[in-house]
Amino acid sequence: MAKYEQIADALRQSIRAGQLLPGERLPAEDKLAARYRTSVPTLQRALSELVAEGLIDRRHGVGTFVRTPRRRVMRSNDRHQWEKDRVRRSTAERLRTGSTEHDTGLEVTDLAFHAEYRDAKADEDLASVFGVPMGTRVLERIYRTNCRAEDAPFALVHSYLVHDVVAANPDLLDAANEPWPGGTQNQLYTIGIELDRVEERITARPPTVEEAEALGLKKGVSVIVLRKICTDIRDRVVEVSDVTLCGDRTELVFTTSLKRW
Repeated sequence: MAKYEQIADALRQSIRAGQLLPGERLPAEDKLAARYRTSVPTLQRALSELVAEGLIDRRHGVGTFVRTPRRRVMRSNDRHQWEKDRVRRSTAERLRTGSTEHDTGLEVTDLAFHAEYRDAKADEDLASVFGVPMGTRVLERIYRTNCRAEDAPFALVHSYLVHDVVAANPDLLDAANEPWPGGTQNQLYTIGIELDRVEERITARPPTVEEAEALGLKKGVSVIVLRKICTDIRDRVVEVSDVTLCGDRTELVFTTSLKRW
């Protein structure tokens, strides 16, 4: 094992054992190099390994710190029934919590929420899923939610609705009404739509440069890409969402109940 790998492993073990705590500042590089009886360049190479693993952060002109773990998200398939069960409850009750709080265990006051709405046209992919002609007008909704103690959002969400369908309630076209109490299922309920099923298709891939920057991903961390397709009781696709999740802090949990013999 090379010298820089030995140093990286020693620091890694100290972090995992709790001897170096989240947020703790490491000694200056020259002092660490002296401690491990190595050169500063070798020490810097070891630190670069730990930065890539997401264990430490190097802040220019400030120092090197043990990275505080990001809030984990546990997304299970029971979230959709949980949201449907809340659709017809009072506004006050729906305001108290939402799907992000459900997945993270955080409170509404812990979160910063951003929504952007814009007009778009269905490309070949969306047209095929919705069963509409290419170029059909759609409402694209872009959501970013993050813990107030962190800079990066939990996920990058692009949700699509057929414009002519949701235009029946003008309130659904205005981003100023976000966050909407009860989420998309309640929004659809206001125009008489009840969901019958939600299909989720999941893949993984390296992030784009823009995704890595937006999500605060370290080198080597993949993203989980989830496409959610919502179908109503008339067997009509009414919403399509593309959700890009962080591979290093997202747990997907699927529980399947089996019929007894």
